[in-house]
Amino acid sequence: MSDDETFAAAYREHYWAVSRYVARRLDGRNSDVEEVVAEVFTVAWRRRSDLPPSPLPWLYGVARHCLANAVRGYGRRRRLLDRLGNHESAHGRQVVPGPDAESPGDWVHEALARLSPADQEVLRLTAWEELGVDEVAVALGCGSRAAAMRLHRARRRLGAEIDRLRVTVPAGTATTRPDTPKEHGHG
Repeated sequence: MSDDETFAAAYREHYWAVSRYVARRLDGRNSDVEEVVAEVFTVAWRRRSDLPPSPLPWLYGVARHCLANAVRGYGRRRRLLDRLGNHESAHGRQVVPGPDAESPGDWVHEALARLSPADQEVLRLTAWEELGVDEVAVALGCGSRAAAMRLHRARRRLGAEIDRLRVTVPAGTATTRPDTPKEHGHG
């Protein structure tokens, strides 16, 4: 197969997986998702001769870099809007969720949000993108052993954050938290 045919096959086969990967990290900002996905496949087109036989983990790695660039750009635009005074937050119009806004899985997202971006990413690659350790290694640009160690440590830190959340939940509101015993008899 030629490089052009390889790219076309990768695009057809993995467009929606890459779109979902980006959308989950941009919290549904659809126009931004489309821009980032377009950039991912632009990079893939330019580097089509580098596409591996199983390109999805490689495309996720490209998407990580495109997302980082996009987030930096959003930050620059937000700071500019704040300086100009044309942003909602500059006028005190901020949406505040009501007291009953928590949904049953929010505690997981809260615990995940407390982790470093690197820990969040390795956990999302395995849980959301359903990648194995070898594929995670490709997406992160590291070796399989390093990916396995990062995943192990991230899972341990996530468990610790979940435990902290359980401790800080006021009495009577823990109904949305899991009632799981401590692992391995520690505690």
